[in-house]
Amino acid sequence: MEGSYNIYIVALSAVIAILASFSALSITAKISHSKGRSRYFWLLAGALVMGNGVWSMHFVGMLAFHLHATVKYDVWLTLLSMVAAVISSFIAFYITAPKNIYWYKIAIGGFIMGSGIVTMHYMGMEAMIMPVELSYDKGLWILSAVIALVASYAALFLFLRFRNQASSSWLKWMSAFVMGFAICGMHYTGMKAARFHAHEGPMSDHLPGVDLFLLYGVTVTIFIILMVSWGAMFFDRHVLERMAYEDPITGLPNRNEMNRFFDTHLGNESIGVLFLDLDQFKAINDTLGHNLGDLLVQEVGKRLGEFIRSDQQAFRIGGDEFLLVVKRCDRERAERLAEQLLKSIKKGYRIEGNELYVTASIGISIGSIREADRAHLLKTADTAMYKAKRLGKNQYCVYTEEMGTQEVRKMELEKDLQWALEQKQFFLVYQPKWNVKTNSLFGFEALLRWHHPRLGNVSPVEFIPIAEETGLIVPMTLWTLEEACRQCKQWKSQGIDQPVSVNLSVRLFHTDSLTEWVQAILEKVELEPNDLELEITESMVLHDINDIIRQLNSIRKLGVRVSMDDFGTGYSSIGLLDRIPIDALKLDRLFTNDLDTPGKRAIVHAIVLMAENLKLDVIAEGVEHKEHIEFLTQLGCYVMQGYYYAKPMTQEEIGHWIRRQYENVNE
Repeated sequence: MEGSYNIYIVALSAVIAILASFSALSITAKISHSKGRSRYFWLLAGALVMGNGVWSMHFVGMLAFHLHATVKYDVWLTLLSMVAAVISSFIAFYITAPKNIYWYKIAIGGFIMGSGIVTMHYMGMEAMIMPVELSYDKGLWILSAVIALVASYAALFLFLRFRNQASSSWLKWMSAFVMGFAICGMHYTGMKAARFHAHEGPMSDHLPGVDLFLLYGVTVTIFIILMVSWGAMFFDRHVLERMAYEDPITGLPNRNEMNRFFDTHLGNESIGVLFLDLDQFKAINDTLGHNLGDLLVQEVGKRLGEFIRSDQQAFRIGGDEFLLVVKRCDRERAERLAEQLLKSIKKGYRIEGNELYVTASIGISIGSIREADRAHLLKTADTAMYKAKRLGKNQYCVYTEEMGTQEVRKMELEKDLQWALEQKQFFLVYQPKWNVKTNSLFGFEALLRWHHPRLGNVSPVEFIPIAEETGLIVPMTLWTLEEACRQCKQWKSQGIDQPVSVNLSVRLFHTDSLTEWVQAILEKVELEPNDLELEITESMVLHDINDIIRQLNSIRKLGVRVSMDDFGTGYSSIGLLDRIPIDALKLDRLFTNDLDTPGKRAIVHAIVLMAENLKLDVIAEGVEHKEHIEFLTQLGCYVMQGYYYAKPMTQEEIGHWIRRQYENVNE
């Protein structure tokens, strides 16, 4: 027996299939950009909308079909068919959710989606309770399954291909139409395959009327589902997305939007990344308050907003850190843009009655935004920015391979530095100090050296700043202090009665335990305090000077001498010399190298006279030529240290050197 269709309800079922497909696929587009629980939320929401949409379309399509018999449905089989549609949609979306998807995964997803549609349809057909027998034409049955499988694969392929391109909304609609075709084509092909055989006995010629209440109920339910899904998408796009991807202070896109930008613009296109960091922001934030700091960041954001173009985008990625991404960028364009940015940012800011001035340091990196290069591109721009800061700030720096090599080496040294103490890779060398007035030894300075097992001897110029940054300078200095004291004790037992000096980092003063450590080491080694001298740097006056003075007084009460190293290298500590408890000044080598100029000799002479009045010894560093000795002696400086006398030596070399010096003296 043949059935008939209500054409209007058939059209309605097709519309339902297409709208449900578009809603479900739009929701699942969020999956690839979500993490954690939100990822599963969008995955489940898409599966529910898709599965229920497919099921509703089938049910409305069945209402459009009329047999000359009364038809009812088994409730459990009907519900089970809906579950099959939801589960197959969930699995298909889960498989195709990752950002990088291969064709075979799309094929698997399409197979599962199509199989779900087929299962739902024929399970729904089995749910029909009617006074007729049901059978299927095998050819049409197979065709209906093929339609579902092929169309599902095509729909997923189209959608996944264009899901990250907002400009291709029509392509998303195309994939929804294809998916709708898969559902409708499969359904009505499957219905064409159905053969209804009446039982023996009279059949009614009367066509049963459509259950309008059930039809309207299903229709309203469907539109509620669609409106909820559209409402969720609208809320996500215009409220949640704004909260998640826009910086609340500047209104610029934030770090999340930056990540999404790189996710959605992968390719071989050359781009420029300008990493911008404000130079004086911390000082302003600390002195004038965080509220004014936020207002300053807001004003900087407005100025950066003036540089936004169709091919240029600005992001705020941290407290005072910004990023400008430029498409189709070369070095010349990036440098020109950096100069414009620096010029714009350094203009004055009038904020709540305060006239503020701030500059920026910019690091530039140019490359492609392929997935493998993205992190490298950001890291290299960051590296170049820090190089710009070290060069004096208020300037830009373009990343180079040489810079990258230095950064890799620094990271390797930082990692290996933690194990160097345990592996006993450090050793000490000693450089003598000589008193030309008495023509005798004046002591030794202990200098730390590092023999790396693979890199060989690493210069202290490299590893000391790293140790300062990481805090490893504290255990390294304590080891140096104990080793130097042990060596001094050993020399005394050999008749070499000379003090040893050790350089200190300001980080040891921050611990507020320096005095106790020094005392404990002296007691452990059994060395007299007057055999030890501690050298501090002039830059320490930039820190809590009162606390430094307090700790130095405690150290000197032990009987330990204190000297100021690198005196005159740029920090004005002259006004504090009468307060800082020290015993000697060490002139930096920059004075020694230019002693042939009258101005430099006048400065050295003034320092020597000032030190005499303060009862401080003066030690000149960097003495390499006999002319240096003559000039310094004429200026009243008699204690010297430098290559003229000896380079830093190991403990084995010290004994030979001492014997040679006294032999020369006796001659």
